[in-house]
Amino acid sequence: MDNHENKNKNKNKNKNKSNIDLFEAILLLRNVQECEIFFKDLCTPQELTALKERWKVCQILESKNMSYREIHGAIGVSLATIGRVARFLREESYGGYRLILQRLNETFSMPPKKEIEKSR
Repeated sequence: MDNHENKNKNKNKNKNKSNIDLFEAILLLRNVQECEIFFKDLCTPQELTALKERWKVCQILESKNMSYREIHGAIGVSLATIGRVARFLREESYGGYRLILQRLNETFSMPPKKEIEKSR
C-alpha cells in the first residue's frame, strides 16, 4: 500500500470515528429539552428548520394520503424535499425513517380493543 492510500484509509477511519462520536453524543441526551438545546448549538437555524421539515414530511407521507403538491401547500416544503424524503422512506435501504416511525407507533399505540374491553 502506498503512502497516499494509507493517508486516505486513515482519513476515512477518522471520519467514521467522528461520526460515531456524534451519534454516541446524541444517544446521551436524556429528554426533549436536552435534545433541543444540543441541536440548537449544533445546527444553524436553517439546518434545524430543514431537519424539522423533513421529519414533518415523513410523518405526513406515512399517515395521510396527500399528494406532494398538497403537502407543499400545507407546510410549504419544496417538492424536491418531499420527493427526497419519500424516496428515503420507501426505497432506500437505510431504513432510518421507517425505524423511528415503527418505534413511535409501538410507543404511542393504543392497546387492542379486546384489552380495553377486558379492563372495564
